Amino acid sequence: MVEFAANAGIVADDGETVADGVERAAALGVDAVEFFDWAGADLDAVRAAADEHGVEIAGILAAGAGSNIDDRDAPAAVNPYDRETAVDDIERSLDAAAEVGADCLIVTVGPDQGGFAHDTQRRALERVLADVAPAAEDAGVTVVIEPLNTVVDHPGYFLESSREAFDITRSVGSDRVQVLFDAYHQQITEGDVIRNLTENVDQVGHVHVADNPGRTEPGSGEMAYGNIFDALDEAGYDGYVGLEFFATSEATTLTEGIRGTLELD
Repeated sequence: MVEFAANAGIVADDGETVADGVERAAALGVDAVEFFDWAGADLDAVRAAADEHGVEIAGILAAGAGSNIDDRDAPAAVNPYDRETAVDDIERSLDAAAEVGADCLIVTVGPDQGGFAHDTQRRALERVLADVAPAAEDAGVTVVIEPLNTVVDHPGYFLESSREAFDITRSVGSDRVQVLFDAYHQQITEGDVIRNLTENVDQVGHVHVADNPGRTEPGSGEMAYGNIFDALDEAGYDGYVGLEFFATSEATTLTEGIRGTLELD
């Protein structure tokens, strides 16, 4: 069966800590949690809460250049001039991931740089990933790069194709550098979600889910998530599936959406 992770920051109420979110997520029956702002979190408290409530830490988001999505003025992993900064930001985030016991470190690669050719930016990203691969291997944490859709949510983002992301991670050649396959983003960008997932499952280090349109809970839109989860099982995927979505309305709470998704598997 698929193992699910809830985002501790999303399930926490306003003013609550990541550790509080871990407790709330565990009460929903998920196997693991993930969270974004590791630099603003008390990592000891997060790890203690996870241990107390019997959940794993599926992943955290990198800091600095490793979390850039749309800021053209900030360092990005696809900018050849930002290589040293990107490597440093990802490596210190790997230290944080190892400290909290996370399985993966999520990296967003940044917006298209405009002044550089696409291939130049891709090579810059590949160099950054090759540079951080030894640190990821030493830490026992998998760096996962995330393609995002540029049609609806993130216009201008560099990496939108899962196929290109798989080519990039294969070129790096480390088991600790893989792809975060967000089924919502890839449904918008390219469709063919099950085939793209299962034929490249060896390069998939983490999965995110939400339904389309609207990035809402699975079962609310056009995506057959029961079939997607079955296909992941059959393909031998052994990572976590992160629940990263919004409720369709006030009548459908986030809690109900998460519990409903667990029933689809």
